[in-house]
Amino acid sequence: MKGTIIFLSLILNFSFVFSQDLSKFNLYSPTENAEQKIDASVKEAKKEGKYVFVQIGGNWCIWCARFHEFIGNDSKIDSLINAGFVVYHLNYSKENYNVKLLAKYRFPQRFGFPVFLILDGDGQLIHTQDSWYLEDGKKNYDRDKVISFFTNWSPKAFDPKQYTEH
Repeated sequence: MKGTIIFLSLILNFSFVFSQDLSKFNLYSPTENAEQKIDASVKEAKKEGKYVFVQIGGNWCIWCARFHEFIGNDSKIDSLINAGFVVYHLNYSKENYNVKLLAKYRFPQRFGFPVFLILDGDGQLIHTQDSWYLEDGKKNYDRDKVISFFTNWSPKAFDPKQYTEH
């Protein structure tokens, strides 16, 4: 009996902790004009010599919240993002699925959420990343995989000077 009570208590606590993950998460805006926001992000990125990192998901998405927290709590990842990317969070929810934009970017929702896009300074899609490949196999993201992702898809990685023969 005591074991059953402890087990039920742990289950309730576990459920409560994960429901709290989304209680204050409000990163995505279903009402904004996402096309205009992406255009503005592309202009800013081009001006600054960066790419646009688009995180697609919704305020309902636990893995979106985890990724946002994960990258925000790691100074190295945060620095990589700030150095090479303008960030935009594209909403996908019952209030606004942003169907037209997702069709333009070749249906990235097929990978689930979050899903990430890298756009160059002209707004062209150069990469779609399934976030599953960046996870640690437990309940979070793998730091080395995330660092590798942002390093390998940064503007610096596409600079021909990086690859001169000696």
